[in-house]
Amino acid sequence: MSEELLDRLVDWDLAAATARRLAGTGPVVEPDEAAAVVAELRRCAVESRGHVEAITGLSAPDDDPVVLVVDRARWVEANLRTLRAMLLPVVDKMAAHRRTSGTGVFATVGGKVTGAEAGGLLAFLSGKVLGQYDIAPGATPRLLLVAPNLVNVERQMGVDPSDFRLWVCLHEETHRVQFTAVPWLRQHLIEQATSLAGDLAPDPASLVSTLEDAARRLPEVLRGEGGSLIDLFAGPEQRERLRGITATMSLLEGHADVVMDEVGPSVVPSVATIRARFTARRAGVDPFDRLLRRLLGLEDKMRQYRDGASFVRGVVDKVGMDGFNAVWTSPETLPSPQEVADPAAWVARVRP
Repeated sequence: MSEELLDRLVDWDLAAATARRLAGTGPVVEPDEAAAVVAELRRCAVESRGHVEAITGLSAPDDDPVVLVVDRARWVEANLRTLRAMLLPVVDKMAAHRRTSGTGVFATVGGKVTGAEAGGLLAFLSGKVLGQYDIAPGATPRLLLVAPNLVNVERQMGVDPSDFRLWVCLHEETHRVQFTAVPWLRQHLIEQATSLAGDLAPDPASLVSTLEDAARRLPEVLRGEGGSLIDLFAGPEQRERLRGITATMSLLEGHADVVMDEVGPSVVPSVATIRARFTARRAGVDPFDRLLRRLLGLEDKMRQYRDGASFVRGVVDKVGMDGFNAVWTSPETLPSPQEVADPAAWVARVRP
């Protein structure tokens, strides 16, 4: 019943069509070059497995589905499925409070509005993402590499294409290893995120006050002083839980960033140049792009890479990679937000 209601509240076909229309196809690539890019990305994804295992000490099963090299439209399709799965707890809460029956003109108009909004958001993101390990709630996880975006970025930065493609694959393969070598991690993160998404849906009694508070705090968000749009609808308890999820994401992103740089020039000859130019590119977005990133919480994503990498390096410096790998023991050994900023505190708690 909740799935039927969700499909009435969000016009998924309109979302996909909107995203395809706004996302564009990326840089112009001749058919022969496109085929060569796809083949090389698949090769790099396989090659990166041995390097990631050697650096991390984590061993993942090799029976995962073959990596999918996709265009922006297929990336959107995959993430619409994930978004739909993540929204089900929100709809469950709405149905429980009987805030809407999901029928009639309201549902039809609302479904098209939310569909268009979802499509616009994914269109923006589809031009930014280089790769993703899609944990796919309720479906089969897959490693996605967005070929047109990789080509676009490597051209913009003027870096060696083969080196850059392997470098990115090292990052994304690390995510695959995290979620497959650590069996509990995927379900734990899904449960944390879907539970928070459900709690962020205001019940009818608090809806007006929530919107009023969000309106008061919106100028702070626009100035970069009050978090993202998500923070506007989160109460104190939800913000604390969001900080916990952010700490876990910082760990995952920082760990992957450390691995992609740790391979060194023997594997990626121009790794130092790529890292320097890529870091400069992250910091050099235009003001409008920066505003969108802030509203969508993507500025926090940038901090996750930096803070997470500092945490991983700080722990490894103290107890080595084997000692760091205690982080994967259970949800209780994941770093808290305070420990991400203070690796020694995590070491003292988990590796006394």
